[in-house]
Amino acid sequence: MYSPQVLDHFQHPRNGGEVVNPDASVQIDNPACGDVLKLTLRVSNSRIEEIRFLAQGCVPTMACASLVTELVQGRTIAEARQLRREELVRAIGGLPKASLHASHLAMDTLAAAIKNL
Repeated sequence: MYSPQVLDHFQHPRNGGEVVNPDASVQIDNPACGDVLKLTLRVSNSRIEEIRFLAQGCVPTMACASLVTELVQGRTIAEARQLRREELVRAIGGLPKASLHASHLAMDTLAAAIKNL
């Protein structure tokens, strides 16, 4: 049902936790399904130096949260802003239609965090 990439990020999440003294901290709740995602990040010289996540939710939500941190860590703010949801879904090996909400939550939270910088 889930791709090997989804299962890998769920079973071995990357960048879990919170950044100490973050430059941005955003939490978004999805009231429709109950998923929650919090991203904290630190920026240096317009580059995402560190990004971490805390999430509660389904397997795809945990996996998308983990992957989005990997995809943008080390990128400039401008580069991170250009990341598209379709790229996230492709990198995670695809998602069932019923699980696409996880990619929206990850991207919406990232966009809100970048906007707060």
